[in-house]
Amino acid sequence: MQQLLDKLILKGINEGNFPSAVAAVGCKDRVFAVSTFGKTEGKDSTPVDKNTLYDMASCTKIMSTTMLALISLENGELTLYDTVGSYLEAPETHRDITIKELMIHISGLLPTVRLDKLCHSSEEVVETIFSLPTTERGKADYSCLGFIILGKILEKIYGDTLDVLAKNMVFEPLNMKNTCYCPKGGNIASTEIDPTTGKAINGVVHDENARFMGGVAGNAGVFSNIGDCTLYLSMLSQKGQGFISEAMLNKAIINYTKEEQRGLGFALAGGEASFFGDIMPDCSFGHTGFTGTSLVVDPSSGFFVALLTNRVYPSRTNRTHMRFRRVFHNALYSEFVKKYK
Repeated sequence: MQQLLDKLILKGINEGNFPSAVAAVGCKDRVFAVSTFGKTEGKDSTPVDKNTLYDMASCTKIMSTTMLALISLENGELTLYDTVGSYLEAPETHRDITIKELMIHISGLLPTVRLDKLCHSSEEVVETIFSLPTTERGKADYSCLGFIILGKILEKIYGDTLDVLAKNMVFEPLNMKNTCYCPKGGNIASTEIDPTTGKAINGVVHDENARFMGGVAGNAGVFSNIGDCTLYLSMLSQKGQGFISEAMLNKAIINYTKEEQRGLGFALAGGEASFFGDIMPDCSFGHTGFTGTSLVVDPSSGFFVALLTNRVYPSRTNRTHMRFRRVFHNALYSEFVKKYK
């Protein structure tokens, strides 16, 4: 497995899919292989290693916001049919949007807009989101804005900011010592070159809306390294491992939508050109991040893969990683079935 993983990552770098990648493949409590190749900003920069932090982008949705919501469901703080209006000031048109609708992306909230272009301050974010035009409610339409609202609801429930909640309720209990919002610097893979400064973004969240909100949001903002990602995936691959119940996890990975494959926060395998590839079972689940990250689990076998890249360096116009993910998962899952299952 190590030889194959190395070969795939090197091929991805050589073909220009990303300047660096750190990846791990395992099953339940075993890690079969870890690969680290490339440099943080291209050929003349620092080599990445197992400790390098990557901007997880929308993988934040499952590492932080979704996990907090599932814990809240288990603790009786929340139900899937609680409404937005029970927690936040909202117009009549939005008051009855449910937690479930937010989590499975059928709330009718727009996919995204540049909130920094519409708001004078981050305090106006919720009001601004609710003032925007809507899409068809009940139809799956992936919405970062919906997860920003979900994050705000969780903050309202617990009376603390999302970064503190994630640290205390998710990252520390899972021994994810390096995972956080707003890292303090150090060994971090850079993302896109900022056109206003001409310098790569490093240690600051790439997502503009999360950045406008101080780096802490329900849709993006988490940074992590490969060791912590394997701890997180190992927990999920072992049916929650007592961190969340098997019953809760099973509910979270049911497909609740017609147009897309969506569970409670999680993306599910299946459908055309799925990032899971063509071979992983349809019960597989996980998520991707715009910066080039992805996390996947096959619950039927316990197989898992973490892929951390900074494909948006130097520019987000690079889209070749989308095919790479499918090739990557096809090859690794096939090898796993042949040699380990």
